[in-house]
Amino acid sequence: MLRILYLTCCLLILFTAHTFASPQIKDFSADSEFSEVKISPDGKYLGVILIEDEKRTLLILNLETMKPTNAVKFSGDEEVGSYYWVNDERVVLQKLYKHAQRESSDYYGELLAVNYDGSKSKYLFGYNGGTSTGTSISNNEAIRASAFVLDTLKDDDKYIYVMAYPWNRQNYAYTLAYRVNVYSGKRKRLTTSPIANARFLVDNNEEVRFSFATDKKNNDQLFYYENGEWVDAERIKGGLTDFYPLSFTEDNKSIYALANGEGATRAVYEVELATAKHKKIIQHDVVDPFMTWVSDQTNSLYAVEFENGYPEYQFVDTESAKAKALQQLMAAIPDHRIRIVSETVDGNTLIVAAMNDRNSGDYYLFDRKKLKLKFLFAGNAALDPSEMSEVRPISFTNRDGITIHGYLTLPVGMKEHKNMPLVVNPHGGPHGPRDLWVFNSENQLLANNGIAVLQVNFRGSGGYGKAFEESGYLAWGTKIQYDIIDATQYVIDQGYADKDRVCISGGSFGGYSALMSPMLAPDMFKCAVGVAGVYDLEQMYKTGDVPESYSGGAYLEEVLGTDIQRLRAMSPTHNVSKLKAKILLIHGEEDERAPIEQYEAMAKALEQANYPFQKEIWRKEGHGFFNAENREKYYDIMLKFIKENLNVK
Repeated sequence: MLRILYLTCCLLILFTAHTFASPQIKDFSADSEFSEVKISPDGKYLGVILIEDEKRTLLILNLETMKPTNAVKFSGDEEVGSYYWVNDERVVLQKLYKHAQRESSDYYGELLAVNYDGSKSKYLFGYNGGTSTGTSISNNEAIRASAFVLDTLKDDDKYIYVMAYPWNRQNYAYTLAYRVNVYSGKRKRLTTSPIANARFLVDNNEEVRFSFATDKKNNDQLFYYENGEWVDAERIKGGLTDFYPLSFTEDNKSIYALANGEGATRAVYEVELATAKHKKIIQHDVVDPFMTWVSDQTNSLYAVEFENGYPEYQFVDTESAKAKALQQLMAAIPDHRIRIVSETVDGNTLIVAAMNDRNSGDYYLFDRKKLKLKFLFAGNAALDPSEMSEVRPISFTNRDGITIHGYLTLPVGMKEHKNMPLVVNPHGGPHGPRDLWVFNSENQLLANNGIAVLQVNFRGSGGYGKAFEESGYLAWGTKIQYDIIDATQYVIDQGYADKDRVCISGGSFGGYSALMSPMLAPDMFKCAVGVAGVYDLEQMYKTGDVPESYSGGAYLEEVLGTDIQRLRAMSPTHNVSKLKAKILLIHGEEDERAPIEQYEAMAKALEQANYPFQKEIWRKEGHGFFNAENREKYYDIMLKFIKENLNVK
C-alpha cells in the first residue's frame, strides 16, 4: 500500500508500509540490510551493498523495474568493499578479504571493474596484476601498493585517478597518483607526493594540485603543485593553522579550506591562491564543522553541516541548485539529518539518505525537476522508528565552570522520565571523536528495556574547538573522568536518574572510562562494563598498533605524557583498591588497537586483589564486534549483567 503526501512546494513523497513486530536483541544487533546506495551517472541503474551469507555483495538494479541486472559476489574469503560508478555502465570496486582467525575484513589495495550487466570484468590495480612490460605505461602490471579512488573524472568515461600507498617495511610511504584505464587497467603515473602518507586534491581541470598530510610529529604539511614542481604551501595558509583543503572554486583561482584562525572553533575559509588572501566564509560559535558538502557537478563547496545538539546546515551559496535541493529535502523530511549521497551527472536525480535519533537510515530517490521523492530502502526494516527512544541534547556546567554538552536517551513509552535506571556510555577516542544526535543500536536496546543512557562530550572530545580538545591532554584519568562524573550527577540532580541504579559501559577509551570513573567515584556506579578497553597506560607505549604507526609515538607523548607516576595514577590496573562496582570485562583476542594484553593486565590486577569480576573473551573479534551474531551475544550478556545490577525486570 502506498501513502501519498503533497507538500506546499509540490514535492511528492512515496512511502511503503512496514509491519513491525516487537524488537528483539537480534534486530538491534543486525547489520544494515542495505547500504551505500548509489545511482549511475545516466540515472538508469542503482548500486546497493547488501549482506549475503555474512559477506558484502554489490547488487546492481535497473532503476525503472527495480530488478537485478548483476550481483558482484566473490567466492571464498573475499567480499566487496567500497565501489564507485565511473561512467554510465561501469563500476570500480575494492576487494576485501575475510580471515578465518578474525571477523573483520582486510583491504590490500586491489581495485576491480565490471559493467552493470556483469560483462567486461577486469582486475585493474593491485599485487595480483599481470606481467610487467617494463614501460612507464604498463599493461596492468602487478604493483605492491594499496589503491584508493582519488577522482572518478566525471567528464572522462575511460579513466579515473587513483592514489596508491606503496608497500614497504616501514610505517610510511610517499603517495603515488596514477591515471588508470577502467577497461584495460593500463596506468600512467601522474606524480609522487613530496611528503609521506599524503592525500591529494584535484582541481576542476583534473590536475593534481595539492598534497597534504601530517608528519611524524603530528605537524601539518601542505604542498602546492606549481610550474611543474611541488612547493611548500606555507605562504598559502596565510597564518591559518590546522589547514585542510576541501575543494577549488569553479574558476580554480581559490580554494575552500577548513582551518583554525580567529575564534575558538574551526571555520571554512576561501583562500585566493595567487595572493594568499583569505576570507572567512562560515563559522559556528560552539562547534567545528562536522561535514562539508561538495557538488559533483561543479566540484565546489555548497554546504557545511554542524552539530550543536541537533544537526544544522549553513550554505555557501543559498541560490545554488544543490543548496536549494537540500533545503527542499529538509522541509520534506523534517527532524532528520539529510545527506545527498549520490547523483546523476546532470544533477537532476539524487539518492538521499535520511536518519535521526530513532531511525538508523532510509534511502530515497529525489527527482529535482519534478520535485518527487520516492522511498527506496530502510537500513533496518525490523525496527520501527516510532518504537525507538528520543535522544535529547543536554548541557551543564562542570566543576571548573566549563559548559559540557551531551545526550540523554529517554526510554519511549514512559509517562514521565523520572528516577530511571541509568547507563553512562562514554565514547571512544578520546581525542577527535564525539557523540552525536544519531541512532545508536546499543543505547536503543537499553532504552527499549527501560534504561536511560547518558553520553558526554567531555573535555578532550573533538568538535568543540582545538582548545577544548587539547584540554583533555594529560588528563585521561582526571578532567575527562570528572566531566563524566559531573554529567552523571547533573542527570541525577535533574531527577532523571535514580542515584542508586547507575552503571557505566563503554568501548575502547570508553572501556577505560568504564573502569576509571568508578575508581574516582566509587559510590556512584553499581556496575561497570569495559569493552575492548585500555587499562594500563604505560603498556600503550609497548603494545598495539598506535606506537607502531607513523606518528603514534608522538601522539602518545602529546596526549599521555611520559611521567610514569602520572600514567600509573591514571591506569585502572593500579587503582583496583578503590573499586566498589560489579565488573564485566569483554575483549577480542584479535584486537590490535587495545590488544588482549590490556585485558590480561586488568584481569591480573583484579585477581591479585581478590576482586571478583565477570569476563567474556571472543577469539576472532578485534576492536569491536564486526559479526552480527557475536554482536547479538554481546548485547545479550551486557544487557543481562546491567539489568541484574540495576534491578531492572
